Amino acid sequence: QLQLAESGGGLVQAGGSLRLSCAASGRTFNIYALGWFLQHPGKLREFVAAISRGITSYSDSVKGRFTISRDNAKNTEYLHMNSLKPEDTAVYYCAAVPNGGGPLTRTNGNSYWGQGTQVTVSS
Repeated sequence: QLQLAESGGGLVQAGGSLRLSCAASGRTFNIYALGWFLQHPGKLREFVAAISRGITSYSDSVKGRFTISRDNAKNTEYLHMNSLKPEDTAVYYCAAVPNGGGPLTRTNGNSYWGQGTQVTVSS
């Protein structure tokens, strides 16, 4: 089993920055990929960024503004969010898949999820 706990959300003005953290515990040695998703009210969860074996990927909407990183020694991943926009307002979820668990997607039943953290960007 794997447990994920996010922190770092909050209220920020447009153009500002936030850093989200996700601490993993449990079978952390078996993590294949870590990532972040966001969810707007009433909408499906959307991919934001992922990191696996040092390779990163981003959605088009955050590319160039957000950076995902991972500190293996601390079993923690981060999402550095810069140049924030009001449309970035959402609940952000940390996610992970184990080795052999398939891709990191919203619909992958092998994915693990954190409880979510609210990010609000005011205009």
